Amino acid sequence: MSGIVAEIPLLILLAAAGFTLLAGFVKGAVGFGMPMLMISGLATVLPGEVALAALILPTVVSNTYQALRQGWRVAWEATWRFRVYLLVMLCVLSLSAQLVTVLSPRALFVVIGLPVVLFSVMQLVGWRPNLKPENRLRDEAAVAGVAGFFGGMSGVWGPPTVAYLTAIDTPKADQMRVQGVIYGLGAVVLVVAHLRSGVFSAHTAPLSALMLVPAVLGMVVGTWAHDRMDQAAFKRITLVVLVLAGLNLLRKGLLG
Repeated sequence: MSGIVAEIPLLILLAAAGFTLLAGFVKGAVGFGMPMLMISGLATVLPGEVALAALILPTVVSNTYQALRQGWRVAWEATWRFRVYLLVMLCVLSLSAQLVTVLSPRALFVVIGLPVVLFSVMQLVGWRPNLKPENRLRDEAAVAGVAGFFGGMSGVWGPPTVAYLTAIDTPKADQMRVQGVIYGLGAVVLVVAHLRSGVFSAHTAPLSALMLVPAVLGMVVGTWAHDRMDQAAFKRITLVVLVLAGLNLLRKGLLG
């Protein structure tokens, strides 16, 4: 063992692996949730910046697999279709990552969690947002800016993205692929950004590499479960996971 791994007690490493295994399963099943679940779980046993560093490599690998699962051609089609979202999110994410050591993580968790919970609960009870096709570029840019801002500082940019894709009734297969592309490119930018911020370094990288094992195992099982879901079940489960993730973010923000 090297880097920070050698400094962490075995029980804490096992707990971190357990959180990551669960995060990998959810990621495979609904296409998102790994950074949210990892940061919320790991931060209970590790310092916040160490938890953020640990999720970086599993996020890159899992999203690359998700984006390319059906080949390069369909991945490129998804990239082109959501090019505005990607450009805005990646630019904002790169800039906001430099604020990670300045702003309060607890305040960030509340600001992310509250709208996610409200939106998801309203969707579950039957409310549908009125997003007009002629306003798509505006809507995409706005949601992407929010996702990138919070993603750079917390490693969590999934909730706004999933909320938007769910709101425009993206088909299950397309949503999984688009999420993989968006999160995968975002994760690559996150690596570069946090190399600059100092969060991801030679000291913390070994822990992130170690978390790849439970992340991949969990995702394999989760993907098996995903392939057996229909569109309606997928959407309901996605919204339930969003509610739970948002409530957990609120808990962390309000209670620490």
